[in-house]
Amino acid sequence: MKSKQEKTIKRFCLEQADFYPCLDDNTPNTDFDRHYTYHPAWAARIIKQLRPKKHIDISSTLYFCSMLSAFVPVEFYDYRPANLILNNLKSGSADLTRLPFIDNSIESISCMHTIEHIGLGRYGDPIDYDGDLKAIAELKRVVTPGGSLLFVVPLGAKSVICFNAHRIYDKAQILSIFSDMELVEFALIPENEEDGGLVIDPSDALLTKQFYGCGCFWFRKKREINQ
Repeated sequence: MKSKQEKTIKRFCLEQADFYPCLDDNTPNTDFDRHYTYHPAWAARIIKQLRPKKHIDISSTLYFCSMLSAFVPVEFYDYRPANLILNNLKSGSADLTRLPFIDNSIESISCMHTIEHIGLGRYGDPIDYDGDLKAIAELKRVVTPGGSLLFVVPLGAKSVICFNAHRIYDKAQILSIFSDMELVEFALIPENEEDGGLVIDPSDALLTKQFYGCGCFWFRKKREINQ
């Protein structure tokens, strides 16, 4: 047992100027952003399965590329480059509507919770109603035949623009845009936690309940017919 003298040893400076009251954290559960917690976890599990020699990420959450680089060499690109300094991670600048890669050159690429912003001017990019379609065309262009694209967007029962924050897509719209690619896996992060965490192949009934759910699509580029 500590002596009375040991218990009163001052280890920290306590001054009123340093007070930082946190009065709202005494909650029964830990709250978290469902979209940004589940979708990187979904993608990381697929990357583990694919085991690529290198993974390219375009403008997804920095937590994803930072942690993934502990296991796989990662190149991260953003319209507003991030000054990330970690071994196994390269960080640079790129415009999603004009990616600096040659055709059919990337075996593993992700673009998650990003496309919905392209062309809305939120991040200093030019206003372009079809900016998202131009960016998607670039992603499809650079993926090698047989390569994988991990694609995540807000998903709801109907497509909406919440200007200038983001777009919300519906499943049929995404599948139509990517009709030239193979859908390997589709998962939904429902808005409400009582509907599940990461739901693989969600029912139409669950999809119709969503206004701002999160759709996770694993696409594979089809190989050339003559291959």
